[in-house]
Amino acid sequence: MGYKGLLSASISMLSAAVLALGISGAARADEPLRIGMITTLSGPAGYLGQDIRDGFQLAIDQNKGKLGGQTVELVTQDDGLKPGNAKQIADKMLDEGIKLFTGVVFANVAFAAVPEILDAGAIYISANTSSSTFAGKDCNPNYFVSSWQDDSQGESAGALAQSLGYKTAFLVAPNYQAGKETMVAFKRFYKGKIVGELYTSLGQTDFAAEMAQIRSAKPDMVYEFEPGGMGIAFMRQYKQAGLGNIPMVVHPASLDQAIVQAVGDAAIGVQVTSHWNSDFDNPVNKTFVAAWKAKYGDRPITYYAAQGYDAALLFGVGLEKDPKGGADAAAFRKALLTSAIPTVRGKFKFGPNQNPIQDWYALTAVKGPDGKMMLKTEKKVLTDHGDVYAAQCKMKAAE
Repeated sequence: MGYKGLLSASISMLSAAVLALGISGAARADEPLRIGMITTLSGPAGYLGQDIRDGFQLAIDQNKGKLGGQTVELVTQDDGLKPGNAKQIADKMLDEGIKLFTGVVFANVAFAAVPEILDAGAIYISANTSSSTFAGKDCNPNYFVSSWQDDSQGESAGALAQSLGYKTAFLVAPNYQAGKETMVAFKRFYKGKIVGELYTSLGQTDFAAEMAQIRSAKPDMVYEFEPGGMGIAFMRQYKQAGLGNIPMVVHPASLDQAIVQAVGDAAIGVQVTSHWNSDFDNPVNKTFVAAWKAKYGDRPITYYAAQGYDAALLFGVGLEKDPKGGADAAAFRKALLTSAIPTVRGKFKFGPNQNPIQDWYALTAVKGPDGKMMLKTEKKVLTDHGDVYAAQCKMKAAE
């Protein structure tokens, strides 16, 4: 082949390569926007992440595969409740070009993964834990919360215990940051005497020693924070130990809609505070509850599922102004801070640290008309409640 032939062939090959690249680029442009979910799917607390995932996916399905008008794909990985795993997953997802994240259940896991995400300029919407660190001095314009600031759970339980007139209390929580924070938060609103304070191991399911100490202290009431399978074990053993005559006030991590059904009659009368319940009477919640029942039947609708659903709705609001998902984080943020936010809990707005300002309610564990255990909303405990760390957050307002 002569020079002209070689030149012609080279031009043809180059044109073909450019055409292929164009086709490939177009295909990439048409691919779904990926949202990374790092969450706990295994072990005693595995259902917490499963519910967050399924609530989030339900919102996508209801919108025919889209959020904010953009076709999306939820990419979920199990962190196994191991911080190191979560960090590796975050790094891998970031390397793959993912700029939107959610899903972490536990505070110790969040400390490993979330800073990696934020340092990379990506956006994170928490569907569960939000520690004082992320709410206060280390707040970040790319960090949002669809659930609550961690202290709010303990504060609401403390406010309820105080309103019920209990003079003495015994406190139990896991020995990690969220557990320690909830103890401080409870005491911020409860003014009675603390006659006992115990820290358990994260993942512990045998509480015989703790039951003995509670019995010895003879408190007017017990406040415990043991999420997921730990909460099921604690509640059952509490009844088996003959402590059912000592009232228990908890927040939703210790008695959610799955735990109350798993525990059964042992939970009757336990009082719990929450920002959400399945019986809330607002359009978004009714749509969510009906869709969940249609897809999952009698599977309990936990507040984890509700928070996952709300996180998806928040992404939808942001993506309406930032359609490429993280390419214009300022526009995403402005949309969330200035738009009406649809949520299953009704009234909702962000505080200056982009954590929720919302109402908290008292619920009681009762038997429903069908004979199954349920949580019944009784009264409001806190109105427009934010968090004490917001004053430490020095972010500029959205421009």
